[in-house]
Amino acid sequence: MSKQTKAGAAPFRTERPTRFRRLLLELKASRKDYMMLAPFFAIFFTFTVLPVLMSMLLSLTDFNMLAFPNWVGLNNYARLFINDEVFLIAVKNTILLATITGPISYLACFVLAWLINEVSPKIRAFVTLVFYAPSLSGNAFIVWKLLFANDSYGFINAFLLRNRIIMEPILWLSDINYILPILIIVQLWLSLGTSFLAFIAGLQGMDKTLFEAGAIDGIRNRWQELWYITLPSMRPQLMFGAVIQITASFAIAEVSTQIAGFPSVQYAGHTIVTHLDDYGGIRYEMGYASAIATVLFALMLGSNLLVQRLLKKVGE
Repeated sequence: MSKQTKAGAAPFRTERPTRFRRLLLELKASRKDYMMLAPFFAIFFTFTVLPVLMSMLLSLTDFNMLAFPNWVGLNNYARLFINDEVFLIAVKNTILLATITGPISYLACFVLAWLINEVSPKIRAFVTLVFYAPSLSGNAFIVWKLLFANDSYGFINAFLLRNRIIMEPILWLSDINYILPILIIVQLWLSLGTSFLAFIAGLQGMDKTLFEAGAIDGIRNRWQELWYITLPSMRPQLMFGAVIQITASFAIAEVSTQIAGFPSVQYAGHTIVTHLDDYGGIRYEMGYASAIATVLFALMLGSNLLVQRLLKKVGE
């Protein structure tokens, strides 16, 4: 009898919580942590996420800051890519500047940090200050303007004339063939900043026992040590540096304005951000300026996701 009851009884089933219920249980268990994060999240949402969303919404209107916005749909984007030739020049210049200055400055920051990490602390501190100084010198553009001045008083023109290399001054900042290369040189000089310090901090914080374990596992030279130990251990710093370099390379504007003027000759130094300043800060066509900002945001986001995928393969 007892065997029949036991055999005929329904099997005991545990009810599995749904995904939403698991989320609620997790929120309840970690409510103190989320309460501590709430002030930062509120500030981040108010001053970062909300402006981005509002800009995307305004990009679909013709808002001019005086009248109520009118819904125009995708007309601003159609105008950008079909009717605005200056914007296409700005996109070409920005992508060219970003693809050259971004990777070069990123690699230069890491290589310099890796080399400097091997010297004594006093020399390392001095060299770090030397390389970080350009990012602190906000008015250093006047030095470059003196170097590349168009007349014979410019340092480079004076040197070339004195040595009879040229017979008349070169219009460095007015000739469209020289403007973009000069902007690339100045931007590379300015880019040794925050990423460089992040790489130095990452190298200094590495666990030295990893290198001993790597030597036991068969790592035989510095390049293998760099690829299999140093780079994987520095993924957070590498990601931080990549974000900084992507943002800086796509947001080039002040260098162009200070060196080549605004607008530059035949828009040779025009970038997306200077185009954004033109329509947002001078013409007050905020809907159109928001469309420009949305395109720039999409470019930065796409580049960031691409770099994330590449960094995941480091050390494999």
